[in-house]
Amino acid sequence: MRRPWVAGNWKMNGLHQTNDELLKGISSLAAESEIDICVAPPAPYWMQVVEALEGRGIKVLAQTVSEHASGAYTGEWSVGMLQDCGVSGALVGHSERRQLFAETDVVVAAKFAALKQAGLQPVLCVGETLEERQAGETLAVVSRQLLAVLESQGADAFDGAVLAYEPVWAIGTGLTATPEQAQAVHASLRAVVAAFDAVRAEQLRIVYGGSVKAANVAGLFAMADIDGALVGGASLIAQEFLAICQAARQRL
Repeated sequence: MRRPWVAGNWKMNGLHQTNDELLKGISSLAAESEIDICVAPPAPYWMQVVEALEGRGIKVLAQTVSEHASGAYTGEWSVGMLQDCGVSGALVGHSERRQLFAETDVVVAAKFAALKQAGLQPVLCVGETLEERQAGETLAVVSRQLLAVLESQGADAFDGAVLAYEPVWAIGTGLTATPEQAQAVHASLRAVVAAFDAVRAEQLRIVYGGSVKAANVAGLFAMADIDGALVGGASLIAQEFLAICQAARQRL
């Protein structure tokens, strides 16, 4: 059984006071030692969140990272800066980064590599748009996004990493892939990795994201290849996030 993994992506939300209230609300998650729990706050609040969660076993992730180690890249932050602030890893390839900031598969793969080289955890996000799903291109799209890393870095690059399937049409829309739809994509992604390394494919945690909430997560977690969740808006509500983490624990 793969160890469940749940992360809350706060996106561009939060202020010091509201962060404090949310962190107090999820403080009981320290008891959920059977699963891995992460939160991804905006960069200005990394230190606040790291300090608030110290000793609780909850890791802090960045929402993105530069592929460059340093230099004239105004507005960016490096893997060294993540390490210096106590941040454990980062999301790469989130659909909002791909669509709004024009990040290509090549750039995403480079960010993944930078995290691995620094000993930090990459969380590779893949997913298709509604138009691509309706055109029957879902598996081609997510496989291409995954292969950009596999073909350049090998299956061993996924040791310790997490793969997140986030259908773009389900992010922030209130729509959620059915458990069966999500399972089909997760199984296909695992098969892509298995073509490179069957053992690593079986060990790789593949999580689902896309309007995940307490009301729909049990069905998703019942699927054989869904190993957790990357949670968006629901992670900003302490009781919702607590309930999702508890549902992941019950998957064991």
